Amino acid sequence: MNVRELAVRDAYEFVPRVFPDHRGAFVAPFQEAAFVEAVGHRLTVAQSNHSVSRRGTIRGVHFADTPPGQAKYVYCPRGALLDVTVDVRVGSPTFGEWDAVLLDSTGFRSVYLAEGLGHAFMALEDDTAMAYLCSTGYNPAGEHGINPLDPALGLPWPADIDPILSEKDSAAPTLSEAERAGLLPTYDDCLAYYDKLR
Repeated sequence: MNVRELAVRDAYEFVPRVFPDHRGAFVAPFQEAAFVEAVGHRLTVAQSNHSVSRRGTIRGVHFADTPPGQAKYVYCPRGALLDVTVDVRVGSPTFGEWDAVLLDSTGFRSVYLAEGLGHAFMALEDDTAMAYLCSTGYNPAGEHGINPLDPALGLPWPADIDPILSEKDSAAPTLSEAERAGLLPTYDDCLAYYDKLR
């Protein structure tokens, strides 16, 4: 498995080998040894999530209070999507920056984002499935969002696809509004939590 750190610190792309044959294909999107070597600790899985989206659907930008936050290991078992990691950690050297990875059911790339980072994606095809392993369970009181169409963020959504958002994501604050409201995690708190995981 090949691993690449993204432009956003503490986020990684994992590229597994795909083994096709006359029956179909086999792939292991998550491999613990490669994960531990890259990240420095094991992934605790408290919940697995699966969503199905029509073309143009944007989900995110979502993040959780840290600690404990919610790390995610995501891949696309069906269809194709543009996966975006946003650094929403106040004080981070990459605060406000993002990186994007195309995830699809051909290459089976995966993205890991550590606790405190923001996550969003857009489905590029109808009936696109997103699967992700989460380090903590769903905690509504600790979940927050940033508007994925925040012009200051300038996320790379394809211009030829009309975005479809939930009411909650449409009403989410911009990154600067969330920072002024004190909703964002701090980089120092996140680093201290990562150290505990190691």
